Amino acid sequence: MNTKICYKEAVKILTSREKFHICLGLDRVSSVLKLLGNPQEKLNIIHIAGTNGKGSVSKILSEIFTYSGYKTGLYTSPHIIDYTERIQINGKPITQNDFAELITDICEIAKKNDIYLTEFEVLTVSMFKYFEQQQTDICIIETGLGGRLDATNIIRSNLLSVITSISLDHTERLGETIEAIASEKAGIIKPGCPVVISASNRGYEVIKNKAEFLNSKILIADDVTIEYTDNKNYAVINGDEYPFNLMGLWQRENLGLVSMVIDYLRDIENYPISEYAFSQALKNVTWNCRFQYIPEQNIIIDGTHNPAGALLLRESLDFYFPDSERIWIYGSMKNKNYSQIMKTLFRKEDSIYLCEFNHSGSATVQDLETKITQKYKKIEINDIDNFIKNKSKRSLALISGSFYMIGEILNLNSTLKKIAQLDNT
Repeated sequence: MNTKICYKEAVKILTSREKFHICLGLDRVSSVLKLLGNPQEKLNIIHIAGTNGKGSVSKILSEIFTYSGYKTGLYTSPHIIDYTERIQINGKPITQNDFAELITDICEIAKKNDIYLTEFEVLTVSMFKYFEQQQTDICIIETGLGGRLDATNIIRSNLLSVITSISLDHTERLGETIEAIASEKAGIIKPGCPVVISASNRGYEVIKNKAEFLNSKILIADDVTIEYTDNKNYAVINGDEYPFNLMGLWQRENLGLVSMVIDYLRDIENYPISEYAFSQALKNVTWNCRFQYIPEQNIIIDGTHNPAGALLLRESLDFYFPDSERIWIYGSMKNKNYSQIMKTLFRKEDSIYLCEFNHSGSATVQDLETKITQKYKKIEINDIDNFIKNKSKRSLALISGSFYMIGEILNLNSTLKKIAQLDNT
C-alpha cells in the first residue's frame, strides 16, 4: 500500500467535509466514540481552552511531561503544513500511514451508521482512538472552538482543566461579550475536577462561578516574570531564573498557568516531575510560527489573528526589538478584525507589504487597503521567497496574520520551512 497516496486520500476525505463547516454539539461525536469503545474514557487528560495562549500552554506542558519520561499525547490546532502536526506523541507527529488508516476507518464507521462528522470531529475522534492505541500516560488536549460544545469536550472527567486568557474572537459563534465567551470556555470544567486560571483572566468571575457551581477546586495562577538579557530569554518563577526558549510577553501568563498545573499534579496526583525535566523543557521547547524568531534571517513568524493577540505582539516587539527597523508581510482571513489588528501592529515608520493567499477566505489587498492609513506595497506570495533572501539582515522582517498564509509561504520557501522546523521530509 502506498503510504503517500493513502495519506493524500485521507486529506481529500477531510477537506471534502468543508473546513469551515462547524456544527457545534456532542451527539455525533458521542455516537461514533461509543462505537469505538469510548477510548476517551481510558485516557488521563489535561483539557485546555481559551482565546489566546492555549497552544503555548499545551506545548510547554507536553514538553515537560515528555522530559519527565511520560508517554505524552498532544492535540492542537490548527496545523501549519501537515495535518499530522495536530496529533503528536512525545513531540513527534503521528505517521501519515497511521493518520490515513484512522481517518479512513472512522469515516467508514460514521458513514455506515449514517452519522455525519465535520472535519474537526473526525480529527478529534481519531486523536482519542490513537492515544488509546498508543497507551499514553497523559494527554494534553486543546479545544478547537469555544469549549462547552467543542468536540474535545466529550470527556466526562479530567485531571484538570486549564483556561487561558479570554478576549473577543469568534464572536459570531461564542457571543459578543467577554462574559458570554468565558461562559463557553468554562464549559470544559468537569464536576469535582480542578480548574487552573490566572487571576488576570478577563473572564475570571464567570469561570469562578461555574467552578463553584460544579464543586470544582479553583487553582489561581500568578504570572511569572520574563527577562531578556544579552539576547537571551529567561523566565523567573518563584525567584528562580530559567532559560526559556519561547519569546513573547504573553508567556508570562501562560507559564504561570503551566507552573500551577505542574505543582498540582506533582503534589496531588502523583506525577513525579524533576526540577531538571522542568528546566530542560523550558530551555528547549519550541512552538512553531508563534513569535518564532529565526536569527539566521532576522525574521519573526507569528500567526496573530485577533486584536488581543496583536496588542501582545506589538508589546513584545517593543520589549525585545525596540530599535529594529520593521518590515511587515501581512495577510488576513476576511472574517477577522484586520482593521484593528493592523492599527495595533504597524508603526508609521514601518515598511508594510500586504498580500493575499490561495484560500477562499483570504482578504484581498483591496479589502485590507481600505482599513490601513500607512503607506504600503502589495507583494505576491510567490515573490516573498526572493524578498526574504534579498532583504537586509539588519531589518527585522515579520510574517504575520493568517496561519493559512504562513503555511503557504513556508511551502513555497523550502529554506525557511526547514529553519522553522516544519520540513518533515
